[in-house]
Amino acid sequence: MLYYLFDYLEKQYNLTGASLFGFISFRAALAIIFSLGISTIWGKKIILFLQRKQLGESIRDLGLEGQVEKAGTPTMGGLIIIIATLIPVLLFARLDNIYVILLIVTTLWMGAIGFIDDYIKIKQKNKKGLHGKFKIIGQVGLGIIVGATFFFHPDITVKEEIINPKNSQELFTQNSKEEFSSEEKSLITTIPFVKDNEVDYAKIISWLGDDYVKYAWLIFIPIVIFIVTAVSNGANLTDGIDGLAAGSSAIIVLTLGLFAWVSGNIIFSDYLNVMYIPRTGEMVIFITAFVGALVGFVWYNTYPAQVFMGDTGSLTIGGVIAVIAIAIRKELLIPVLCGIFFVETLSVMLQVSWFKYTKKKSGEGRRIFLMSPLHHHYQKRGLHESKIVVRFWIIGILLAIITIGTLKIR
Repeated sequence: MLYYLFDYLEKQYNLTGASLFGFISFRAALAIIFSLGISTIWGKKIILFLQRKQLGESIRDLGLEGQVEKAGTPTMGGLIIIIATLIPVLLFARLDNIYVILLIVTTLWMGAIGFIDDYIKIKQKNKKGLHGKFKIIGQVGLGIIVGATFFFHPDITVKEEIINPKNSQELFTQNSKEEFSSEEKSLITTIPFVKDNEVDYAKIISWLGDDYVKYAWLIFIPIVIFIVTAVSNGANLTDGIDGLAAGSSAIIVLTLGLFAWVSGNIIFSDYLNVMYIPRTGEMVIFITAFVGALVGFVWYNTYPAQVFMGDTGSLTIGGVIAVIAIAIRKELLIPVLCGIFFVETLSVMLQVSWFKYTKKKSGEGRRIFLMSPLHHHYQKRGLHESKIVVRFWIIGILLAIITIGTLKIR
C-alpha cells in the first residue's frame, strides 16, 4: 500500500525521497526489518495469547530425552510467521504483481489447512489431527490454482530476447519494461549443472501433434501439484525438534531470494546468462519479509522452545518454498537446496517400506533407523537436539552454497 502512496506523492507533488519506494532493494530492506520486528516484539504477545487459550502441544511419548517437558508448550506459532510476513508485504509490495498475489494466496491457503489440523489436535485431543486425505485435497487444490495460474495468466512469461537497457538505474528497480525484452508464454525451466540448461515441459507431450502446447497444462499442473505436496510434507516432517524447520527454511528461502533477484533483474540475468523472468523481482519483497518472520520465530523456537510452529507454520513454509521455486523456474533444484527436507522425507519412506517388507517376509518388522524422521534417529543415539539442529543448519548452508554455484557451474 505504501508503494502506491509514495508513487502517487512522487508523481503529483515531486516529494523528495518518495522515489525510494520504486527501488526493490529499499522496500526489501524495510520488509525484513518490519517482519523481524513484528515476529520478535509481537511474537511474545502471540505466545501469551496462545497460552491463555490453552493451545498447548500434547506430546506422545516416543522415549526421547526431554520430550515430556515439552508438553503444554504453545503450538500454532506459525501464526507469528504468517502475520509477520503478510503485514510488511501488504505495506511494501506491489499488490498487482501476480507472483506476490500467488504467494499471499499460498500463505493463507496452507496456513488455513495447518490451522485446522492444529485446532483438531488440541481441542479434540486427537493427535492425528485433520485426516490425511483432507490435507492432500488442500495441497492438490493449491497445486491446481498455482499450476493453472502459471499456465494461463498473461503476466507470467519468460524472456525471448534481451535488449540492452539504456539506463543502468534499472539494475535496482523493476526491470520489467517491455522495451528491454521480448516476452513469451512458456513452460521452460532450468536443469541444474547442465550447459544448455533449459528444457520445456510442453515437449513431453509433443507427440500429440502441432497443437501440443495447448494441452501442456495436462502435464504441467500435475507436476506443480506433486512439487507443492512433496515440499509442504517435507517441511512438516522436518518440524520435529526445536528450531530445525524454521532455521533450515530461512536458509532455503534466502537462497531462493537471491535467485529471484537475479532472475527478475534484466542486467544480472544477462550477465550470468540465466533465464530472465519479468516481474519476479517483486517477489524479493515477500521473500525478505518471510525470512525476517522465520528468523524472528527462531528467537522463540530455539531450545528450549517457547512455542512450536505446528502444521500452521510447517505446511505454510513448504507451500511458499514450492511456489517460489516454481516461479523462478528452479524447481529441479529443490532436491539439492531442500536437501534437509528431502532426506527427512526419504528416511520416513525407507523406514516404513523396509518395516512392511521385512514383516511380510519374516513375520517381524525391522528398522533401518532407530527412529524416523532422521533427526529422531540421532536423538536416539544420544545427541542433544541443539547439536543436531546446528549441524543440520550447517549442512543446509552447504547445500545453499552448492545451489548458488549452479548459476555458473554447468
